[in-house]
Amino acid sequence: MAIAAVALYGLMRIIGQPLPGDVTSWQAFGIMGLLNNFIPFCLIVWGQQEVASGLASIFNATTPIFTILVAHFLIRDEPMTPARLGGVLIGFVGVAAMLGHDIVTGFSFTGFAGHIFAQMALLGAALSYGCAASFGRRFSRMGISPLATATGQIIASSVMLLPVMLIVDQPWQLALPSVPVMLSIVGVALLSTALAYILFFNILKQAGATNLSLVTLLIPVSAICLGVLFLDETIDVIDLCGLGLIGIGLLCVDGRFLHWLNNARH
Repeated sequence: MAIAAVALYGLMRIIGQPLPGDVTSWQAFGIMGLLNNFIPFCLIVWGQQEVASGLASIFNATTPIFTILVAHFLIRDEPMTPARLGGVLIGFVGVAAMLGHDIVTGFSFTGFAGHIFAQMALLGAALSYGCAASFGRRFSRMGISPLATATGQIIASSVMLLPVMLIVDQPWQLALPSVPVMLSIVGVALLSTALAYILFFNILKQAGATNLSLVTLLIPVSAICLGVLFLDETIDVIDLCGLGLIGIGLLCVDGRFLHWLNNARH
């Protein structure tokens, strides 16, 4: 987060775009960083110590469901329609189908009951992401650009996460990481954090909170496609079924395909 914050702030200086300095903007950055980074990062890291990755991915895929519910009550132009809710649920089933093997492998009724608080933590992270997507809509109304929003949020998140990292990890006691590990961290910071949040707030501004949250349904899709392209992995029939369900779900949420079918029928 800190590396991404430095990179984004440097980019703003290079292009001559100012970072807001008023208290209202930084209060909003702080709330966004709390909802979009601090709370979910802490809950996910703690929860995944008890919950297998496949099941954790399923909990993460509930984010669009929470987003629809939160946006329905907080955002006037994003009501919870049957098509949106149905589309998200269909996509969620597709994700479950694609991750089915990982879930079955890491699932046991004893473990499911015993790790209930860890699972609640993962659901709490998904709820926090849903709240963040709805809260983030206000930055366009405040006249703050997506780049400035991403920069302010990541700076605020870095400040909040720093004391937690120092207390929990005590990095001065750890061995110096290798060069590949350092380069991996830089890659995650620049691509998966800095660039990702610029895209995040641009999409949020143009497409809305619900459409933005659908990215969690696409994570397994991109993972499987990248595995086929670069790791010589194969796509199973169940993966194709899951891809199809996710595609149908996205079409339902978008609404235009259903509108076209309705017009064609009449």
